[in-house]
Amino acid sequence: MATEHAIITERPMELPSLPPNQGLEAMKDIVFGSAAGMAGKLIEYPFDTVKVRLQSQPEHLPLRYSGPLDCFRQSFATDGFRGLYRGISAPMTGAAVETSCLFFSYRLIQDTLRATVYPNVEHLPFPALVASGALSGSITSLALTPIELVKCKMQVPAESATKPSGPMALVATIFRQEGLRGFWRGQMGTLIRETGGSAAWFGGYEGVSSLFRNYNKSQARPASDSLPVYQQMIAGATAGISYNFLFYPADTIKSRMQTEDVSRLPASAKRQTFWSVTKALWRQQGLKGMYRGCGITCARSAPSSAFIFSVYEGLRQYFG
Repeated sequence: MATEHAIITERPMELPSLPPNQGLEAMKDIVFGSAAGMAGKLIEYPFDTVKVRLQSQPEHLPLRYSGPLDCFRQSFATDGFRGLYRGISAPMTGAAVETSCLFFSYRLIQDTLRATVYPNVEHLPFPALVASGALSGSITSLALTPIELVKCKMQVPAESATKPSGPMALVATIFRQEGLRGFWRGQMGTLIRETGGSAAWFGGYEGVSSLFRNYNKSQARPASDSLPVYQQMIAGATAGISYNFLFYPADTIKSRMQTEDVSRLPASAKRQTFWSVTKALWRQQGLKGMYRGCGITCARSAPSSAFIFSVYEGLRQYFG
């Protein structure tokens, strides 16, 4: 009887169900996110090149560039406008990977939270949105580090005629010198930047968007989750500045690690770690060194991020 009772009362565990059509929604996130990311990268790339060159100046030598404008001037005089777009193939791929991964994982994490922690809730609370952004950034960092490694190495001016000039040549050199593990050099910096930065990115966008929705409601405008384009762009610009400013030091340290010329190191030399680079940079240049190039980065991230969110939201709205 005990066995029979156990069989009768035993019920299968009910797993939380995610919304249907996840495959279609994932495809939309990948396609729309890739298109938005690549469009934004075209706008910001010359400024990103200047930022990396400012960040990667050796601490034991006199500074090569006095500031962003001087870096623009020297770079343009040496390589012309084309030089500011050197190595764009890798970051274009990276922009597509990063943005599509961010939007895809951000939506999937929200759906999971609605199915588990917040059942029957259409709009998640703001802390849950920030946490979703942070988790999506940490996931994206794993795919982004190898791409940014190649990008940073190509953006720094060549110091020898034998330095590889193409992305595939750099990939081969990195693998030959450091093996597969070498492609994730600077992962700690990318992880910190993407985790905290994505929380600020999505949090900034969602927070400003919520303020606009409340404002539109107070003005007796038609209630809608879709904001006017100019409001989307303001929210996106705020998100871009928040992303870059708050965790910029992690990006500076990552860039210095990734642009180090391994071929010039003695065979017995130990590679610098994230924390050793942090201490050395802080000791020699202080907080100013950590934020070198931050102004131009925030300036280019505002229009770029505004464009990314507007393109993504526009495609989402147009294609359902």
